[in-house]
Parts: sequence; C-alpha cells; structure tokens
Amino acid sequence: MRFSVFISVLRSLGPVVIGISLGFTLSLLSVSWTEEACPVEGKEGEDVASGQDGLLKGARKPSSISTGNDVESEEDFEPRIVPYKQVQPSAPKKVFRAKYISTELGMRERLFVGVLTSKNTINTLGVAVNRTISHHLDIVVFFTGSRNRKVPHGMFVVSHGDERLIWNMYQTIRYVLDHYINEYNWFYFVQDDAYTEADRIRELVEHLSVNRELYMGSPEEFIGGEMEGKYCYGGFGYLLSRSLLLRLQPFLENCRNDILSSRPDEWLGRCIIDYTSTNCVSEHEGLEYHHYELGKNSDPNKEQNEKFKRALTVHPVSDPEQMYRLHRCFSEIELHKTYNEIAKLQAEIKNVSVLAFEGNRSAQWPVGVNPPFEPKSRFEVLKWEYFTEEEIYSCIDSAPKCELRGIDKLDVAEVIDTAIEELNKKYMPTLHLKKQQLINGYRRFDPTRGMEYTLDLQLEVINQKGHSRSITKRVHLVRPLSLIEIIPMPYVTEATRVHIIIPLTAEDRSYVNHLMKVFASNAFETSENAILTFLFIYDPEEAQHVNHNDIFIDVKNQINVYERKYPTVKIPWISVKTEIPSQIKFMDIISKKHPVDTLFFLAHVNTNINGEFLNRCRMNSINNWQVFFPIHFQEYNPDVSYHNQPPPATVDLVKDAGQFDRRSFDEACFYNSDYMATRSRMVADVQENEDILESLDIYDIFVKYSGLHVFRAVEPALHQQYRYQSCNPKLSEDIYHRCIQSNMEGLGSRSQLAMLLFEQEQGNST
Repeated sequence: MRFSVFISVLRSLGPVVIGISLGFTLSLLSVSWTEEACPVEGKEGEDVASGQDGLLKGARKPSSISTGNDVESEEDFEPRIVPYKQVQPSAPKKVFRAKYISTELGMRERLFVGVLTSKNTINTLGVAVNRTISHHLDIVVFFTGSRNRKVPHGMFVVSHGDERLIWNMYQTIRYVLDHYINEYNWFYFVQDDAYTEADRIRELVEHLSVNRELYMGSPEEFIGGEMEGKYCYGGFGYLLSRSLLLRLQPFLENCRNDILSSRPDEWLGRCIIDYTSTNCVSEHEGLEYHHYELGKNSDPNKEQNEKFKRALTVHPVSDPEQMYRLHRCFSEIELHKTYNEIAKLQAEIKNVSVLAFEGNRSAQWPVGVNPPFEPKSRFEVLKWEYFTEEEIYSCIDSAPKCELRGIDKLDVAEVIDTAIEELNKKYMPTLHLKKQQLINGYRRFDPTRGMEYTLDLQLEVINQKGHSRSITKRVHLVRPLSLIEIIPMPYVTEATRVHIIIPLTAEDRSYVNHLMKVFASNAFETSENAILTFLFIYDPEEAQHVNHNDIFIDVKNQINVYERKYPTVKIPWISVKTEIPSQIKFMDIISKKHPVDTLFFLAHVNTNINGEFLNRCRMNSINNWQVFFPIHFQEYNPDVSYHNQPPPATVDLVKDAGQFDRRSFDEACFYNSDYMATRSRMVADVQENEDILESLDIYDIFVKYSGLHVFRAVEPALHQQYRYQSCNPKLSEDIYHRCIQSNMEGLGSRSQLAMLLFEQEQGNST
C-alpha cells in the first residue's frame, strides 16, 4: 500500500524534479568560468578584470566568496558626472585648393616637344621648325646654349649659357624635370635639322600607355660596341615617358659626373641604360617609330618610297627652304589620305542607307553633312540672300542693294569656280563646260551645317566634236562647318587695375554730376580697383581764357569734393587744346603719361560704369593678344519711349527702352603696350598723309594696323543715358555719317515714332 502511494507521488513530482535539475545543469554550463585572481603587488584576494577587450570584468566562480573589492569594482558601472572643459579653439588650417580641376585630379597634357637648336641655326632652321609644327602642338620649347640678343617672334627659347653639347643636354633634361614633369605625360626631343610630322607624333603618343617606362626612337649601337644596349639617335628624335624621366631624376647628377661621351644623344642613352636598364626601341605594342634618312640634295616631291610617306621624322634637313618643301609634301600626303577616308565613309553611308526604312532618301546630301535645319514656326525660317557677280541685295545698313566686295566677293567667285570644276569632273571627257555668266545666286547660313548656295549658271557646253551651245544649269553647293576646336587663350585675372578715360568737352559738363554719383556708388564705395581720369578738351579760344574763365572750373570743384569725401581716392585730370577732337591724338597724350602695362577703358561721360563691366573689360582685354570694343545699350529719348508717362528710375533691357548702338565705336578696352605697338606701325602712313589721324578712330587703327584679335560684342552691363550727340563735320565722312545715324536710330523704336506721327496727324486733322 505504501509502495503504491510512493509511486503515485513520484509520478506527480518526478517531471518537476527532472525539470529543475535540467535547468540548473544548463545554467551552469552557460557560465564563463575564470580562474581566481592572483594577488597583484601584495594585494591578495583581489580579482583582476579581464576580457576580450580588456574592459569587461571576468565572471566569478559560483563557489567563490565575494570580498570588499567586488564592491569597489561595481562602482565603475555607476554613472558619473564628467566636468566640462572648454576646448581652446585652434587656428583653422588653410585648405589649399588648386587653381585648375585638372591639377587636383592629376590630369596632365599629352605631349611636350623640345627642340635642340644653337645660336647659329635658331634664326634659320629653328624658325622653320617653329612655323611647321608649333600650330599643331600644345607646347614647343627651343633649347640652346647661347642665343642672340633678338629672339625670333613667337618662339619660347630657353638658353643655358654654354655651348658644350653634353652640358646643354644635361641642363635640358633638368629644366624639363623642374618645370614640366608634372604637366605632361610624354616628352619628345628633336634637333632643328629634322622635319617632324607633328600630327603623327601626337597620334603616336595618344595610343601609348602613360605608365610605361619607354625610350623610343631610332636604335643605334654605341660607338666601339663595348657597351650593351642601344641608344636613340638624336637626328631622328626620341620619345621619353614621364615615368622614365622620374626614375632617372635621382641619378642625373651621377650621369653628368661619371659618363663621358662626345655625343649628347649617346650620353643620354648611356645614362638611361645604366640607371633604368631601359633600351631604345623603335616598336612598342604594335606601334612603330617610323623615320627616314633624306639623301643629299634630295627633292621631297620626287620621293616615292613608302618608308618616306610613313615617316614621323625626316633627317637631315639642310636649309629652311627644304624644311618648308617637306612640310608641303607631307601636308599633301595627309590631305590625300583624308580625302580617301572621306570618300570611303561616304560610300559606306550610301551602302548602309539602302537597308534603311526610307532607302536612299535617308542619306542626306552631301553625305556625311548634317541635314538642313527644319523650322518649327514661320519665325524660324532661314532667309536666302540674293546676289549677282557684282551686287548683293542684303546690306548691313538696310540699303536695298550694295556692291559685292571684300570677303563676300571672294566667296562668290570661289563658289562659282568650284561649281564649274565639279561639273567638268562629272561630264568630262564627253562634255566640257565653260561659264558665261551667273544669272541668279542665292545663299543662306544654316547653323546646323554651314553656308548653302543655289546658283543658276549660263554655261557654254562643248562636245568632243567641237560643237557648242549655251545652256542654263542650276547647281546646289554647301560649304560645311569644320570641327569645333578649343583655341588656347592666355590666362588673365580680374585683379588688373583699370584706368578709365573720360574725354570731356564744354557740351558734356552737364553729365558729370550723374557720372560721379554712379561711379562713386559702384567704384569708390566698393573699393573697385579702377582710376577715373578726366580729359578736358579746350578749343583754342577757350584755352586763351583758362586762367580767369575756366569752362571746367565747376567740374574741377566737383572732383575736389569727391576727393575730400573719399580720402583714398584720387581723380587725376589732363587738359588738352585742339580744334578737332581726334581719339588718336588724345590717346597719344594719355599713352605717354602711363606705363606700358596700363589697361585703359575709353568711355563716354554719360556711360554708367559698374564693377560687372569692369571685370569683363579685364577678362576680354589680353595683352599682345586681344582688344575689346563693347557695344553699349543706348537708352531711347524718354520723350519718345515714355510719351506722356514718367520715365522709370531704372531702365531694363527691353526693346521699347533702348537698343544696342552698333554704330558707336567710342568705348574700348586695351593695353597701353598694344596701342603703342599699333601706333608705331602706322608711322609711314601718317608721314604720307597727316590727315589720317582725323579720319580714323581707335577701332580703325586696331583693325588695320595691330594684327591683334578685335573682340566686339554687346555689353548688357554698359548703359548710356540718352543724349543728342554733336557730330563734328571736321572729322572723317565715315565717322560723321555713323554719328548722324546713331542720333537718328537712338530717338526711339519704329513703332514709337510711328505712334507719334499718327498722334500728330490726328491732331492736325482736328
């Protein structure tokens, strides 16, 4: 009985006991056991914190007894208030940013070209090399031992001051490492008695990896044959990679001291082989360095060798004339090659167009040229200009017809000759065509493809039997636009000081007050880097009474007021006496009173000058390169444009407020050195005709005598208040006529003038 009771109790409590035992077992297995801490520095029974990262405490054994040290260790887990300590502000580090993005990204130009020349040949062969390759390459530097006092124009010459050949080669390599190693990937060196086909050299380096240590040229054995390896013969030029020069740089001084040689190319080859173990090669990754040795008294036009036609360099060249003949020959080869490639591409386009959905109609004429512009509205339709061989019926001054002259006449003549030539190519030898006259001519400029022509030609057709007849033939021609190229421009900054010249006559005195107020707010108060200079123009009668009745005394008093108001500002003025106010005579006086690097801005007294325009004046005027003639916005006569209405405080650039006065050439930005150089070129013409100084203005002399780029563009930041100009009949007829036209066109728009006439007629009728 008792046993059965025990069994029943065990059945009910057994699962509970087993569960509790299993729970204790699993909990003990999950504990991370550590050894008891050893005494440290005589402190027994102290647990040492341990863990994976040295920060967590080790777990105590379940059987161990907690001591007082455990209480202290638990204090590390209690939150603490950390006292705030103010950090002393350190000076911010100045972040250096490169001027150009390419510098930050480590981008470099492709090819540097160095020409090894001498004092005796720089003015002959050196000039010939410069004229044949400089316009094809980014940079060409001429290296010489000593040079003449006069350096040829347009050449960058580096003189080492010594005629020793090895020394010059060493100095050349060192100069390149110091100045250009971080700007270019490839360095090409050639003598001035070798012709270089610049486009082929440039094409070669475009296919070479920039990271290779490459020494490429015409391999030659060393003299005596004792040294292993080959050097590149200097006569045909050689190509060095940037990585090779960087590796050679630490040993360049050792090469100068240890290597003896009589030839600079052999010396450089030994240096490269000794310290970089790089031999000269003529072929790399399937690309070959082709060269050709020209025989004595050879005629390039008679050279039919395929090796000659593929050559990158030709050596030796005896004189500049032979250099130019080689250049012409290779230019013809490249031109013929280009024409063949164009013909092949045109044939491929025609063949492929057959498979297109529209068939042959999908191939536009001429093949390879963009299709004509398609207008979306009536206002976008391109107009055609009608012309004959003598006249054109679309003139700048809105005249119904004018004489065909200058570049337009040459354009028409060339188009007609091309049309006759192409017709003869098509019909000869069956028929021979001769031009009798141009019946009708049309042309238009399509911005998507170029200039288009339609010609109606009266032709004389002669067959093989000699019989002839007259026919009329219509032909269509296109002068396509060439590829867009980036023209390198010299770097200019906006930090240049501008000297503003304001010519002032007795009639202009009333505008000075407005000029000074506007200029003070735009320049004096903003510390603009500009100097305002007045040019007081007296006629002979006014100059006689200047001591007791100065017509400009009020203006001079205003200048004194502004100089006292702005102590850091000085407003100089110059007085001149003349009967005919000529721009050139004024500038002759002003030019002598300023340094050659002065930037002038010649302006009108009623011109509103601000900082925005002055910055563009600085950017668009480039010394020895470009002059800037802005076209100002001329406000209309407020009595016409705002008839019976108060004029606004500020005038916006809208068609009813004014126009860009394209007949005015009075504003100009240019450097004094450019003016002086231009003025010196017209001395001979002035000696023959002294009246030329009155018949020309600043714009005319820069166009005719400077050779600089004349940049003329509308300038939205340059405003002029309306005023009626007093046109001087003593000036040239052209200047006087432009002044009259400017006055008439500056009255108001055609619609505004028509409305005034309409109101006047309405008033007269009533």
